Amino acid sequence: MQHRSETVEAIRATGHRVTIQRVAVLDAIREMEGHVAVDKVAARVRAKHPQMDLATVYRIAGLLSRLHLLNEVSIGGVSHYEYALPGQRHGHMVCEHCGATIHAMTTPLDELREALLRDTGFELHLEHLTMSGLCLECRQDEGHSHSGHTHAQAQHHEHPAASGRSDAAQSARTGNRGRGEQR
Repeated sequence: MQHRSETVEAIRATGHRVTIQRVAVLDAIREMEGHVAVDKVAARVRAKHPQMDLATVYRIAGLLSRLHLLNEVSIGGVSHYEYALPGQRHGHMVCEHCGATIHAMTTPLDELREALLRDTGFELHLEHLTMSGLCLECRQDEGHSHSGHTHAQAQHHEHPAASGRSDAAQSARTGNRGRGEQR
């Protein structure tokens, strides 16, 4: 089981204890691919480990994110996680209207990261960076473009997070290689 041994080694390399729960959460997110909400991860993990509750999965996902084994992105105010491929850092751009998530290369921001480190001592983790705005499709739609109105006027437009659309429908668009996501 090569996949399992890689997961164990990844956790061990951080200097943290390897536990069944940590391996289960990391494996689930790795297998699910894309940006996955914790409730979906918990459902998958509980299929094999029924004793593991949602709070435990949240706590472990947060830890694995801080250890840079997972990337975290907020979509509609909900944390989603994806497996952090070693050596492939990227940030995220999330469309404020449709929720599409697009990977953003961090290379253009490396200079900012270095300047902040030099000037303030603050180390910016670009792989956890989430930028919000409008995707190309929503920008081309006059009703969603910010060029003709203010943010206050924009709240009249339906947003997936506020539309009553199910979490599964939202996750299908954004978490699992939805429209606009690039790898």
